[in-house]
Amino acid sequence: MRIGLLGGSFNPAHDGHRHIARLALLRLQLDQVWLLVSPGNPLKPAKGMATLAARLASAQRIADGRRIVATGIEAALGTRYTADTLDKLRRRFPRVRFVWLMGADNLEQLPRWKRWRRIAHANAFAVLPRPTYNHRALAGQAARRLRASRRAAHVAPALAALAAPCWVFLPAAQHTASATAIRAALGPAST
Repeated sequence: MRIGLLGGSFNPAHDGHRHIARLALLRLQLDQVWLLVSPGNPLKPAKGMATLAARLASAQRIADGRRIVATGIEAALGTRYTADTLDKLRRRFPRVRFVWLMGADNLEQLPRWKRWRRIAHANAFAVLPRPTYNHRALAGQAARRLRASRRAAHVAPALAALAAPCWVFLPAAQHTASATAIRAALGPAST
């Protein structure tokens, strides 16, 4: 089984997340995408963060429950850092080929993640475009350091079967939805 993992706060989940999940299913030829709703992102302030239950419910609303599945498994695993989550998922599901999914905004900030080089060297991952981030991310520290393991976009369907380190940037139509903008439009009562 080939599963894409899209981690995030989902504060709230929105059509941009669904767009990325559907794109990954198609272009990476995945069986499922799991929306990993973080119990608490160490890089984001707790102020303004909705409860895990509310964020998981918003992710469930954009999931279909079959190919796109919202899960709070990180809370069950007791993990807060992506490296730990990936380690535990690989041990729990040894026959699954996981592909980490991230937007270009996360590729840009990847060097701030705990054990980011280990994540990149132990896991296949796909970077999906985000408006205003793509050029900066592809010229950033992580992309430069991982240049030798980048594969052409046409290799994307085989990514789950390739030995890490390997990653692709998937050029595609970009969705402009942003959780930050949604929260700002809803006002302070939204958190």
